[in-house]
Amino acid sequence: MDLIKVAEEAFKSGIEMPAFKSGDTVAVSYKIIEGNKERIQVFKGVVMQIKGEGGNKRFTVRKMSGNIGVERIFPMNSPFIESVEVVRLGKVRQSRIFYLRNLTGKKARIKEKRN
Repeated sequence: MDLIKVAEEAFKSGIEMPAFKSGDTVAVSYKIIEGNKERIQVFKGVVMQIKGEGGNKRFTVRKMSGNIGVERIFPMNSPFIESVEVVRLGKVRQSRIFYLRNLTGKKARIKEKRN
């Protein structure tokens, strides 16, 4: 058991993940390495699902680029993720909101959760 914990600590990304769920709008800043250059790019979109358990946990983020929907899967413990910021809390009933893929315009909006 101790060996597993040591291995998890070694592969930890080192950043603190905020608490978010599907329907929330997040801005994920991640490192892109092009040749010998390194830059940070922000991917801002709606969390479609959170899947996996423990070190294998990952989340899918969808954004609209023009009229085209772009989805990207991020591992939670990736060393390339610089930061994750929750922009808006969404109010949805399902944990996987794939129905959003078929909606366009005003129908594709998610209600904001009020505190």
